[in-house]
Amino acid sequence: MTKAHTNRGPVRVGIIGYGDIAGPYMQTLEPYRSRQIELVGVAGRTPDKCAAFAKQHDLRAYGSIPELLADKGVELVLDLTAQNAHTEVVSLCLDAGKNVYCEKPIAFNYREAAELTAKAKKAGLRLGSAPSSFLGEAQQTAAKQIREGRLGTVRLVYAEINHHRIETWHPSAPLFYACGPLFDMGPYALVLLASIFGPVRSVTGWGRIILGERHTKDGTPFRLEKPDFVVALLEFASGPVARLTVNYYTDWMKKEGELVEFHGDKGSLYLAHVSIFSAGVEYADFGKPYEPVPFVKEPFKGIEWGRGLIDMAEAMRGDRPHRATGEQAAHIIEVLEAIEESVRIERSVAVSSTFSPPAPMEWAL
Repeated sequence: MTKAHTNRGPVRVGIIGYGDIAGPYMQTLEPYRSRQIELVGVAGRTPDKCAAFAKQHDLRAYGSIPELLADKGVELVLDLTAQNAHTEVVSLCLDAGKNVYCEKPIAFNYREAAELTAKAKKAGLRLGSAPSSFLGEAQQTAAKQIREGRLGTVRLVYAEINHHRIETWHPSAPLFYACGPLFDMGPYALVLLASIFGPVRSVTGWGRIILGERHTKDGTPFRLEKPDFVVALLEFASGPVARLTVNYYTDWMKKEGELVEFHGDKGSLYLAHVSIFSAGVEYADFGKPYEPVPFVKEPFKGIEWGRGLIDMAEAMRGDRPHRATGEQAAHIIEVLEAIEESVRIERSVAVSSTFSPPAPMEWAL
């Protein structure tokens, strides 16, 4: 059980980190300031950058991370540090008695992720993690169609993440390739499917390096060590089988893009993008053409990066479970590890962790 919060009014949020993802987060959190959340201040390991970020977004610049964590007024920490710092920072926050919402991933292996979720549970603290894209209007619309039985029993799912060549636009492309498309982009599809169907029980993976020699935007060559193309078959404990495809090779304008298809006994559902909240949703009875499905609510245009944090803040004040939980994030990390292991040993790998699937958004009931 998490600790009950007797405070009222906006949840006081402190931010640690101010990298590339911080801008999109701040943009989508702005409408909630002074209502659901109060953004108290920011801390990091580069004082000049911290001060500049604080000035840009009207925040207090803490002198250090320990200073922010020592502030008794901070109820919830948003971890936007570099990926390789997440585990350390989340652990520090929990040790300081702070609830934490972390940009993905909370860890790079399941053992560390499970240790963090256990630490949060023991301390009665909340731990949440991106991606929270399954909370989008399009994604919740698709989930509602499945939940209400329009497709009949869903037995097969295809999830495509064709995420182009990052070196064509991002200055730090080698960092993404060191992570690989499976760990970087796979979670967006996996968290959506797991939020609908629950835990994965077994995976079978296949992967290859398609284009091993790449060049950064400034022309510096680098070589890939991890597959830039992975295909995985997922068996869910609840019954469905899914095929997940991820790559860093095809053009991101490829027609199939980053879609999901759900196929059931009665019909099929098409979600035009796994994480864009305003992506089109279409349904077809078996043997019939697809037709648009109305959204359960007017969608946010694009991706509202801060939605998982806002849901956690509202859950704290409403004394209810938040939806993008640490347990769910840890399970996704175990699934990713199992796929990588399956690629290496060329046979299926079991997944042992579990979690409680999140409740639908109130407006999607």
